[in-house]
Amino acid sequence: MSSSDPIRVLLVDDHVIVREGLKMVLGRDTRIRIVGEAGTAREAVSEALRTNPDVVLMDIRLPDETGVQACSDILDQCPQARVLFLTSYVDDDTVLAAILAGAHGYLVKEIGVEILAESIKRVADGENILDPAATQRVLAWVKTHGGASSDPSREALSPQEQRVVALVAEGKTNKEIAAELGLSPKTVKNYLSNTYQKLQITRRAQAAALFAKQSASRANRP
Repeated sequence: MSSSDPIRVLLVDDHVIVREGLKMVLGRDTRIRIVGEAGTAREAVSEALRTNPDVVLMDIRLPDETGVQACSDILDQCPQARVLFLTSYVDDDTVLAAILAGAHGYLVKEIGVEILAESIKRVADGENILDPAATQRVLAWVKTHGGASSDPSREALSPQEQRVVALVAEGKTNKEIAAELGLSPKTVKNYLSNTYQKLQITRRAQAAALFAKQSASRANRP
Protein backbone atom coordinates (compact mmCIF):
# COMPACT_ATOMS: atom_id res chain seq x y z
CA MET A 1 0.00 0.00 0.00
CA SER A 2 1.45 3.35 -1.06
CA SER A 3 0.88 6.55 0.91
CA SER A 4 -1.58 7.72 -1.77
CA ASP A 5 -3.72 4.58 -1.67
CA PRO A 6 -6.80 4.61 0.58
CA ILE A 7 -6.66 2.29 3.57
CA ARG A 8 -8.89 -0.72 2.92
CA VAL A 9 -10.96 -1.40 6.04
CA LEU A 10 -13.17 -4.38 6.87
CA LEU A 11 -15.80 -3.72 9.56
CA VAL A 12 -16.76 -6.58 11.89
CA ASP A 13 -19.54 -6.06 14.44
CA ASP A 14 -22.67 -8.09 15.13
CA HIS A 15 -24.82 -4.94 15.36
CA VAL A 16 -25.90 -3.59 11.97
CA ILE A 17 -26.50 -0.13 13.40
CA VAL A 18 -22.89 0.02 14.65
CA ARG A 19 -21.54 -0.98 11.24
CA GLU A 20 -23.75 1.59 9.52
CA GLY A 21 -22.60 4.30 11.91
CA LEU A 22 -18.95 3.42 11.36
CA LYS A 23 -19.40 3.43 7.60
CA MET A 24 -20.97 6.87 7.78
CA VAL A 25 -18.36 8.54 9.99
CA LEU A 26 -15.29 6.82 8.55
CA GLY A 27 -16.54 7.34 5.01
CA ARG A 28 -15.93 11.06 5.43
CA ASP A 29 -12.17 10.47 5.54
CA THR A 30 -10.70 10.29 2.05
CA ARG A 31 -7.83 8.11 3.28
CA ILE A 32 -10.18 5.36 4.47
CA ARG A 33 -12.21 3.07 2.24
CA ILE A 34 -14.68 0.54 3.66
CA VAL A 35 -14.32 -2.58 1.51
CA GLY A 36 -16.56 -4.99 3.40
CA GLU A 37 -18.45 -5.80 6.56
CA ALA A 38 -19.33 -8.85 8.62
CA GLY A 39 -21.52 -9.68 11.59
CA THR A 40 -19.96 -12.97 12.70
CA ALA A 41 -16.50 -14.45 13.09
CA ARG A 42 -17.00 -16.82 10.17
CA GLU A 43 -18.19 -13.99 7.95
CA ALA A 44 -15.17 -11.96 9.04
CA VAL A 45 -12.71 -14.61 7.87
CA SER A 46 -14.58 -15.07 4.60
CA GLU A 47 -14.75 -11.32 3.95
CA ALA A 48 -11.08 -10.87 4.81
CA LEU A 49 -10.16 -13.44 2.19
CA ARG A 50 -12.47 -11.81 -0.35
CA THR A 51 -11.60 -8.15 0.23
CA ASN A 52 -7.92 -8.33 1.23
CA PRO A 53 -8.18 -5.48 3.79
CA ASP A 54 -5.31 -3.44 5.18
CA VAL A 55 -7.09 -3.11 8.54
CA VAL A 56 -9.84 -5.20 10.13
CA LEU A 57 -11.82 -3.08 12.60
CA MET A 58 -13.50 -5.63 14.83
CA ASP A 59 -15.53 -6.04 18.02
CA ILE A 60 -14.26 -8.57 20.56
CA ARG A 61 -17.68 -10.15 21.15
CA LEU A 62 -19.27 -11.94 18.20
CA PRO A 63 -22.23 -14.36 18.18
CA ASP A 64 -20.59 -17.50 16.81
CA GLU A 65 -16.98 -17.27 18.04
CA THR A 66 -14.90 -14.73 19.91
CA GLY A 67 -13.26 -11.86 18.10
CA VAL A 68 -10.00 -13.22 19.47
CA GLN A 69 -10.45 -16.48 17.55
CA ALA A 70 -11.51 -14.55 14.46
CA CYS A 71 -8.38 -12.39 14.77
CA SER A 72 -6.16 -15.46 14.91
CA ASP A 73 -7.95 -17.08 11.95
CA ILE A 74 -7.78 -13.92 9.85
CA LEU A 75 -4.06 -13.42 10.49
CA ASP A 76 -3.37 -17.07 9.69
CA GLN A 77 -5.02 -16.72 6.29
CA CYS A 78 -4.36 -13.03 5.59
CA PRO A 79 -1.01 -12.31 7.28
CA GLN A 80 -0.72 -8.92 5.57
CA ALA A 81 -3.86 -7.66 7.36
CA ARG A 82 -3.73 -5.76 10.63
CA VAL A 83 -6.43 -6.18 13.27
CA LEU A 84 -7.72 -3.28 15.37
CA PHE A 85 -10.27 -4.12 18.06
CA LEU A 86 -12.97 -1.57 18.86
CA THR A 87 -14.99 -2.77 21.83
CA SER A 88 -16.61 -1.96 25.15
CA TYR A 89 -14.64 -4.60 27.08
CA VAL A 90 -11.32 -3.87 28.78
CA ASP A 91 -10.99 -6.67 31.34
CA ASP A 92 -7.50 -8.17 31.75
CA ASP A 93 -8.22 -11.55 30.18
CA THR A 94 -9.89 -10.09 27.11
CA VAL A 95 -7.19 -7.49 26.42
CA LEU A 96 -4.37 -9.98 26.83
CA ALA A 97 -6.10 -12.65 24.76
CA ALA A 98 -6.51 -10.14 21.93
CA ILE A 99 -2.86 -9.11 22.01
CA LEU A 100 -1.60 -12.66 22.21
CA ALA A 101 -3.79 -13.59 19.24
CA GLY A 102 -1.81 -11.06 17.22
CA ALA A 103 -4.00 -7.95 17.36
CA HIS A 104 -2.30 -4.71 16.38
CA GLY A 105 -4.58 -2.43 18.36
CA TYR A 106 -7.22 -2.35 21.09
CA LEU A 107 -9.54 0.64 21.61
CA VAL A 108 -12.73 1.24 23.56
CA LYS A 109 -15.87 2.57 21.90
CA GLU A 110 -15.90 5.74 24.00
CA ILE A 111 -13.21 7.29 21.77
CA GLY A 112 -14.03 10.07 19.31
CA VAL A 113 -14.29 9.72 15.55
CA GLU A 114 -11.09 11.67 14.92
CA ILE A 115 -9.10 9.43 17.26
CA LEU A 116 -10.55 6.31 15.65
CA ALA A 117 -9.68 7.48 12.14
CA GLU A 118 -6.17 8.43 13.22
CA SER A 119 -5.73 5.07 14.96
CA ILE A 120 -6.74 3.21 11.81
CA LYS A 121 -4.11 5.15 9.86
CA ARG A 122 -1.42 4.49 12.46
CA VAL A 123 -2.19 0.77 12.56
CA ALA A 124 -2.14 0.64 8.76
CA ASP A 125 1.27 2.36 8.87
CA GLY A 126 2.66 -0.41 11.07
CA GLU A 127 2.14 0.93 14.58
CA ASN A 128 0.58 -0.90 17.51
CA ILE A 129 -2.14 0.96 19.40
CA LEU A 130 -3.50 0.35 22.88
CA ASP A 131 -6.12 2.31 24.76
CA PRO A 132 -4.41 3.92 27.81
CA ALA A 133 -6.48 1.83 30.24
CA ALA A 134 -5.61 -1.35 28.35
CA THR A 135 -1.92 -0.40 28.30
CA GLN A 136 -1.83 -0.15 32.08
CA ARG A 137 -3.49 -3.54 32.42
CA VAL A 138 -0.97 -5.19 30.10
CA LEU A 139 2.01 -3.54 31.78
CA ALA A 140 0.73 -4.72 35.16
CA TRP A 141 0.33 -8.24 33.82
CA VAL A 142 3.82 -8.24 32.29
CA LYS A 143 5.32 -7.05 35.58
CA THR A 144 3.55 -9.83 37.47
CA HIS A 145 3.81 -12.70 34.99
CA GLY A 146 6.40 -11.76 32.40
CA GLY A 147 9.49 -12.63 34.38
CA ALA A 148 12.48 -12.02 32.14
CA SER A 149 10.23 -10.69 29.39
CA SER A 150 9.49 -7.48 31.29
CA ASP A 151 13.12 -6.40 30.96
CA PRO A 152 14.97 -8.79 28.66
CA SER A 153 18.75 -8.68 28.78
CA ARG A 154 20.02 -7.40 25.46
CA GLU A 155 23.53 -8.58 26.31
CA ALA A 156 22.44 -12.18 25.69
CA LEU A 157 21.60 -11.38 22.07
CA SER A 158 23.86 -11.01 19.06
CA PRO A 159 23.76 -7.66 17.21
CA GLN A 160 21.67 -9.22 14.45
CA GLU A 161 19.23 -10.72 16.95
CA GLN A 162 18.91 -7.31 18.60
CA ARG A 163 18.12 -5.75 15.22
CA VAL A 164 15.47 -8.39 14.54
CA VAL A 165 13.81 -7.89 17.93
CA ALA A 166 13.86 -4.10 17.47
CA LEU A 167 11.98 -4.48 14.19
CA VAL A 168 9.50 -6.86 15.83
CA ALA A 169 8.85 -4.14 18.42
CA GLU A 170 8.05 -1.75 15.55
CA GLY A 171 5.26 -4.09 14.48
CA LYS A 172 6.98 -5.45 11.37
CA THR A 173 6.20 -8.91 10.02
CA ASN A 174 8.88 -11.56 9.44
CA LYS A 175 8.65 -10.87 5.71
CA GLU A 176 9.18 -7.12 6.23
CA ILE A 177 12.08 -7.76 8.60
CA ALA A 178 13.66 -10.12 6.08
CA ALA A 179 13.42 -7.50 3.33
CA GLU A 180 14.89 -4.75 5.52
CA LEU A 181 17.83 -6.85 6.74
CA GLY A 182 18.46 -8.73 3.51
CA LEU A 183 17.57 -12.10 5.01
CA SER A 184 15.14 -14.87 4.15
CA PRO A 185 11.90 -15.12 6.19
CA LYS A 186 13.06 -18.53 7.41
CA THR A 187 16.29 -17.01 8.74
CA VAL A 188 14.31 -14.33 10.57
CA LYS A 189 12.14 -17.03 12.11
CA ASN A 190 15.27 -18.86 13.26
CA TYR A 191 16.69 -15.67 14.80
CA LEU A 192 13.48 -15.17 16.75
CA SER A 193 13.45 -18.77 17.95
CA ASN A 194 17.04 -18.42 19.15
CA THR A 195 16.16 -15.14 20.87
CA TYR A 196 13.30 -16.69 22.82
CA GLN A 197 15.53 -19.59 23.88
CA LYS A 198 18.39 -17.32 24.98
CA LEU A 199 16.14 -15.12 27.08
CA GLN A 200 14.26 -18.10 28.51
CA ILE A 201 10.89 -16.57 27.76
CA THR A 202 7.70 -17.63 26.04
CA ARG A 203 6.59 -16.12 22.79
CA ARG A 204 3.42 -14.85 24.38
CA ALA A 205 5.04 -13.03 27.28
CA GLN A 206 7.56 -11.38 25.00
CA ALA A 207 4.88 -10.32 22.54
CA ALA A 208 2.84 -8.76 25.33
CA ALA A 209 5.87 -6.95 26.74
CA LEU A 210 6.99 -5.55 23.40
CA PHE A 211 3.48 -4.46 22.53
CA ALA A 212 2.82 -2.81 25.87
CA LYS A 213 6.17 -1.04 26.08
CA GLN A 214 5.90 0.25 22.52
CA SER A 215 2.41 1.62 23.10
CA ALA A 216 3.36 3.13 26.45
CA SER A 217 6.40 4.89 24.99
CA ARG A 218 4.28 6.47 22.28
CA ALA A 219 1.66 7.56 24.81
CA ASN A 220 4.38 9.33 26.84
CA ARG A 221 5.81 11.29 23.92
CA PRO A 222 5.45 15.09 24.24
